[in-house]
Amino acid sequence: MNAKQIAEVIDLSETIQPLIAEKDFAAVVDAVTPATAEQLTSLLERLPLQECAIVYRLLPKDRAIDVFENLSPGMQSDLIGSLRDAEVASIFADLDPDDRVWLLDELPAGLAPRLLHGLTQKDRQLTAEVLGYPKGSVGRRMSPEYVSTRTDYTVAQTLERVRSRLDDAETVYTLPVLDGSRHVTGVVSLRDLLKAETEQEISAIMQQAEVTTAYQTAESAARKCTDLGLLALPIVDKESRLVGVLTIDDAVKILEHEETEDAARQGGVEPLRRPYFATPLRSLVSSRIVWLLVLAVGATLTVQVLSIFEATLEQITVLALFVPLLIGTGGNTGNQAATTVTRALALGDVRPRDLLRVLAREFGVGLSLGSLLGILGGSITALIYEPRIGLVIGLTLLAVCSMAATIGGIMPMVARALRVDPAVFSNPFITTFVDATGLVVYFLIARTILQI
Repeated sequence: MNAKQIAEVIDLSETIQPLIAEKDFAAVVDAVTPATAEQLTSLLERLPLQECAIVYRLLPKDRAIDVFENLSPGMQSDLIGSLRDAEVASIFADLDPDDRVWLLDELPAGLAPRLLHGLTQKDRQLTAEVLGYPKGSVGRRMSPEYVSTRTDYTVAQTLERVRSRLDDAETVYTLPVLDGSRHVTGVVSLRDLLKAETEQEISAIMQQAEVTTAYQTAESAARKCTDLGLLALPIVDKESRLVGVLTIDDAVKILEHEETEDAARQGGVEPLRRPYFATPLRSLVSSRIVWLLVLAVGATLTVQVLSIFEATLEQITVLALFVPLLIGTGGNTGNQAATTVTRALALGDVRPRDLLRVLAREFGVGLSLGSLLGILGGSITALIYEPRIGLVIGLTLLAVCSMAATIGGIMPMVARALRVDPAVFSNPFITTFVDATGLVVYFLIARTILQI
């Protein structure tokens, strides 16, 4: 939404909250009726859960479904808990199978069987197919409701299949083309179908297909779909038979979710399951406290290093002045490298087998940065204090930047090799590690040059 729409949502929120408190629900309906589905979604995300449930119940059913599908899975889960069983069953039945599974992943385990039991046999079967794939896989995010065609079908036959599935198919703009064993041999777009002669066979107009297996991670499949600019990516099983499609809108949703999670963990917090204003204060605290405790424990390493070199600091107190500069520069250098490599891993530009290449590359970057900063910092320090102090600072910046860039570059790759989220190994832990080791390097260089 643009700035004007956001301002309108804020004004609407401030308007309806007093009306809810006064239980003037007719006025609330009048206030929210002109709003778009996107604005209503943003409005619900700004309201406390109880008020959110009240406003949602006042929406017409068709708009309620549109708004519900736009909410994050965590927000959907919270809202479900505030609605009546009949309302929940109706909402759940109207969702697409892949959206149902996304919601089920967020709901308490005991509620899932009840919701599945209320579905029709067909919907229950489609949902079960998607649920059967591992968590985190694209099979759990694909849609099993698709329109396919065959190589020996004519354009007329294919268009008839499209017309018969307009109401329930996830997309009709890209159709997988199958052979007699349900293997994907190509794809054909709706545009090409409409341009072709009705008696032409599909094999004559189909294009090469890009596919991925249902057991690939959802993030890698979504990245492939968006990078290739596909409206729909066919998903196949281990025998290369078609089992579903990943649409571009679902791919974008997956990437937004993953990037939000990575950004949070790189900043040292757990990702929020719901929008900021809809998150209770206790949840904000709990999302941060664990990381703060971990980092506080890690920071004791820095204290220990300082205590070990306490005698050195007592002899030349000016060394203490540069501690914040050196550990800050090292931490920032490591974080830059980690962020760059984590992003490259996510895009598929770098793989775990490229560890040595990345190590050499980041060492070169760190050495270059350290040389530039070392010459600058050392020269200025030498002018203000004395040449020997300047030499200590210059060499320390050279060593710390080289070490921080190298460690920052390889840590995300080690994490990926260990099947751990690279973001977890990134900024907070790198900062703590570089702080401690950087001080050791600093004082060892100082002792050697200053003969103390």
